[in-house]
Amino acid sequence: MAVLSLPKDQNARTGILALLGAAAMLALGFASVPLYRIFCQVTGFGGTTMKATEAEAAQVKITDKIISVRFDANVDRELPWKFQMEQTTQDLRIGARKMAYYSAENLSTQAITGIASYNVEPELAGKYFHKIQCFCFNNQTLQSGQSVNMPVIYYVDPAILEDPETKDIEQITLSYTFHKAAEQPVQKLAANTLDPAQAAR
Repeated sequence: MAVLSLPKDQNARTGILALLGAAAMLALGFASVPLYRIFCQVTGFGGTTMKATEAEAAQVKITDKIISVRFDANVDRELPWKFQMEQTTQDLRIGARKMAYYSAENLSTQAITGIASYNVEPELAGKYFHKIQCFCFNNQTLQSGQSVNMPVIYYVDPAILEDPETKDIEQITLSYTFHKAAEQPVQKLAANTLDPAQAAR
């Protein structure tokens, strides 16, 4: 195994150590993004909602306590889409499953792939807001002029009533923002574009 040999000159040694430290910090920065997302999804930190299966949701006890959920929709300015919620608020009994709809439309003249991020307010409610079905963090490709409806199935965990910091919350806001995805579909040649073989004639 090769061992890094540092130069004897003090200034050169300091420079190399500083460079190695910067490289290590950069690598940690790239690694921290997925790790932070995983941490948030497990703990509900930062308003990140929790995931649940149909089987898990079926075991939840439905209470008589009513809570309101408000829906919010945003689009990054680099994404030429229309994105909106189909309902402003929903009232539901804590523990009961509910379905809400968002819609998206591609206003551009070409196919574009978007991806949605989300958060919950108040942030403390994130760990009690469980989504069974969601379109978040999934690439969604829309052709020019195409529109789609995207459902969200969710419930609020009754444990929210046992937490002194969340038991009095009357409304939770679920907010989505669509961004342009890093990977985009390959665009087809325009109909009036000459085939290279024909152009060479």
